[in-house]
Amino acid sequence: MKALRLPRWKSEAELVEVEEPTPGPGQVVVRIGGAGACHSDLHLMHDFDEGTLPWAPPFTLGHENAGWVHALGTGVAGLEPGQPVAVYGPWGCGSCARCRLGIETYCENPAGAPIPGGGGGLGLDGGMAEFMLIPDARFLVPLPDGLDPVTAAPLTDAALTPYHAVRRSWPKLAPGTAAAVVGIGGLGHMAVQILKATTATTVLAVDSRPEALAVAERAGADRTFLAGDGTAEEIRAATGGRGADVVLDCVGSDTTLAQSAAAARTMGDLTIIGLGGGTLPVSFFGVPYELSVQTTYWGTRPELIEVLDLAARGLIRSTVTTFPLERAMDAYRQLEAGELVGRAVVVPNDG
Repeated sequence: MKALRLPRWKSEAELVEVEEPTPGPGQVVVRIGGAGACHSDLHLMHDFDEGTLPWAPPFTLGHENAGWVHALGTGVAGLEPGQPVAVYGPWGCGSCARCRLGIETYCENPAGAPIPGGGGGLGLDGGMAEFMLIPDARFLVPLPDGLDPVTAAPLTDAALTPYHAVRRSWPKLAPGTAAAVVGIGGLGHMAVQILKATTATTVLAVDSRPEALAVAERAGADRTFLAGDGTAEEIRAATGGRGADVVLDCVGSDTTLAQSAAAARTMGDLTIIGLGGGTLPVSFFGVPYELSVQTTYWGTRPELIEVLDLAARGLIRSTVTTFPLERAMDAYRQLEAGELVGRAVVVPNDG
């Protein structure tokens, strides 16, 4: 079968022929219907050196995946061939306290995981291929009725990640509050929808591209702001001088982090979602009083079930541009050039 594989650090991925996987005991092979092209894959191709991560190439890219059950290993129950499923991406040990709660992103026994700190498309073979081997059936979530794999694939990261960030800040998103989403890309356009679907807050969207702000408006943003030197002041003016109760920075650069902190309200939340490589100096007078600054990584398996439910009910939807597997690198090039709005999804198999 064909697969888009990363051969080594600091190299572009290559479309090559590999053997079709066969499931062992407890394992499942999924026929991939959609694999999202994530900006973090560009970091894998261009930015990491040997030893930076606890795993290394070669492996097949693609950590946002959905498709249909193709083959079951012995001992697998509750799944049937042909059943549409989404793949929960972070693969932990399954036995530590956090994994038992479905928080496999923060597995505390990485030595017992299929791969320490990674998953399919992150050290092990992912979904940029015709078929994908899933090491344990618990990593599969059946798709609700009305949700197809192409639509569902980007939800497993581009929606799950901001959903986790929004969910942890729900107590600060009551009526009369404001939440700012910085960067209306693959994650940001989902964050706007999730805020509108699950909270009563006023949603503010920030981006440097007018076309991205148009997407934010269609997604339900109450106000949009073209990013610039005065963005923080504009947000404060729009919130009566208070600032945003919650800021979700989906970029994470030095510039956006500084603006995000300046736009935040006292006792608010600033959650860094984007991998822009920036830093935020924190000191007593450097950020608003009692501002909580945190990073977050992906989301939990129970949260993925909730995200899929929201999508099946039409409350959230990813803006998708599809590419055949043969043009997967075109998707990444357009993503890197900032030419994509929403999410690129590679489609190795059509139904």
